[in-house]
Amino acid sequence: MCMAQAGDRDVARERGSAGPVPPYAARAAGADDPGADAPGYAGLATFAGLPWMPGLDDLRERRPDVAVVGAPFDIATTHRPGARFGPRALRAQAYNPGTYHLDLGIEIFDWLDVVDAGDAHCPHGLTEVSHRNIRAKVGDVARLGVIPVIIGGDHSITWPAASGVAEAVGWGEVGLLHFDAHADTADIIDGNLASHGTPMRRLIESGAVRGRNFVQVGLRGYWPPPDVFAWMREQGMRWHLMHEIWERGSREVVAEAIAQAVDGCRALYLSVDIDVLDPGFAPGTGTPEPGGMNPADLLRAVRQIALDTPIVAADIVEVSPPYDHAETTVNSAHRVAMEIFAALAHRRRSAAGGTADLPAGLPEAKAGS
Repeated sequence: MCMAQAGDRDVARERGSAGPVPPYAARAAGADDPGADAPGYAGLATFAGLPWMPGLDDLRERRPDVAVVGAPFDIATTHRPGARFGPRALRAQAYNPGTYHLDLGIEIFDWLDVVDAGDAHCPHGLTEVSHRNIRAKVGDVARLGVIPVIIGGDHSITWPAASGVAEAVGWGEVGLLHFDAHADTADIIDGNLASHGTPMRRLIESGAVRGRNFVQVGLRGYWPPPDVFAWMREQGMRWHLMHEIWERGSREVVAEAIAQAVDGCRALYLSVDIDVLDPGFAPGTGTPEPGGMNPADLLRAVRQIALDTPIVAADIVEVSPPYDHAETTVNSAHRVAMEIFAALAHRRRSAAGGTADLPAGLPEAKAGS
């Protein structure tokens, strides 16, 4: 079920003239968990301190809006390994920024029910088994009408994850908006069809995502060569190089990419390779490429996508903690997820007739000035 449908739910309860009440306000932090208000470095390391709910039966009973799913897999990496530690680092090492989004003026988890659904089982050295488990776990979440946000893991995990979502939502009816320094559309790398440089080709070849709805943003550097781009053009793929972002600006490019990705689709899958950021901002990644986006532009782009599209899933991949410095990469990746949460919460609030709080909302005393 896409977020456009979920946003139409009757989520408000009336409280006299005070307006709609957030649907999850009753689940106040600390009501059932005395450690809920503890600092981020204390207690069980779940994503953003969210409830731990790895079992499908519990998810089926609760039916949260979003479930975070870990994919600790990196044996498809071509250069620097370590992304298998990404899910754990995003849970344990990210600085806890709070839960009130300033730009949208919203207490995120008052309006959005999010849980940490644990990891797909990725046994070491077994690509096929790991990918099958990722596909199954993500697909199970999506079939419940819950939005999976997958934290990787190298970019090969997008092949099984997006396939699982397409099976749940509609084969060939999901657009894919892909932020990356690299196209990841190679046919084969060192004999490996399931490399982190091949997942986008596999998705298009399978029909899970149509080429015309596969849009890439942030490509730069020195790969792929012309023959790979020729294949991409034959599939109808669209791409926006980093040079185009430099010339036109990120807001204009992202708006065009959104329109291309959702044209004729029921739903959208967002894939963010953290190496879309310049390695000065995100050193902890497997294949760093200088000249990338800055975090301010990426986070606002992700927020806009989650606000304006029928998003049904997202992944955040290629965070390699062994190469990170001062959790710089981990925190940027963590905030990508928080921007998705905030945008979805805003949509639910808007559907319920709610309005922004401060500082996003203009104080009444100044409304006429």
